[in-house]
Amino acid sequence: MAYVLQVDFKMDGPFGDEMAEKFSDLAKSINEEEGFMWKIWTENQETNDVGGIYIFETKETAEKYLDMHSIRLAGFGITDVNAIIFNINSKLTEITKGPII
Repeated sequence: MAYVLQVDFKMDGPFGDEMAEKFSDLAKSINEEEGFMWKIWTENQETNDVGGIYIFETKETAEKYLDMHSIRLAGFGITDVNAIIFNINSKLTEITKGPII
């Protein structure tokens, strides 16, 4: 069973294309994390909210990534991080065309 890790926090930017350019190496490195399957990057420039929706193979790999990511964010001065790990209801997700079944 796969698990969702939802993370969000405040950041003053960059956003959009500039964010994509500055964080492309980070994005590539996330692909190498144990148990990582995929991520949707989220941003709201009006409220300075950023984050992501991640899918990991196991709850343990999601927790391990969250621990590492929280330390990395703290290194950037970001300490107010909202994060939660969810189980996926595969039957309902399949009905609504979610990519994880």
